[in-house]
Amino acid sequence: MSDAPNPGSQAGETRPIRLRDALRQARIEAADRTGVVVDLRDAEVARLEILNEALDPLFAQIPDSVDLFDRGISQGETPRLWIDVVAHVVMGRDKRIYRFVQDTRFGRVVIAESHDVAAVVAAVTDYVARRMIEREHALVATAMAEPAAVEPPRRGGFWIFVLGFVVGALALFGLALFASLRSL
Repeated sequence: MSDAPNPGSQAGETRPIRLRDALRQARIEAADRTGVVVDLRDAEVARLEILNEALDPLFAQIPDSVDLFDRGISQGETPRLWIDVVAHVVMGRDKRIYRFVQDTRFGRVVIAESHDVAAVVAAVTDYVARRMIEREHALVATAMAEPAAVEPPRRGGFWIFVLGFVVGALALFGLALFASLRSL
């Protein structure tokens, strides 16, 4: 029976793990996980840059007078390729699928989803065309609105001010005269 391991005796013989060693091991594991996350994020950014380059011919055709679109890749927790203020492309959960979404008052709407860059470029092209038509309609509606009738400025404002000043001065003079006569 002396050969059988005794759990009580082993606990006393084993060296306890030091907290510093445990923290070092936890930091190493966290760094390994962070490295994987960084690699995934870099892959997402690279895919979005490929799509961004594929969109260059489309945005080159947009006139300089149209300032609706502000394309760029944001390097946040979730990298995004912004098309305008409310629409962007983000990578799907599998990090290989492009998801073109638009933020609305009622939540996020998926406009297109595909592994193929050409399909997403086509969806962005349709979106850009629709936004430009909406802009044209808004400009036409604003131009067609009747301007408000502008009244000519009145020039009698100065004389009304002078009259009010004189009446006020006379009232103060009369009040002072009345107060002095009353005190006699």
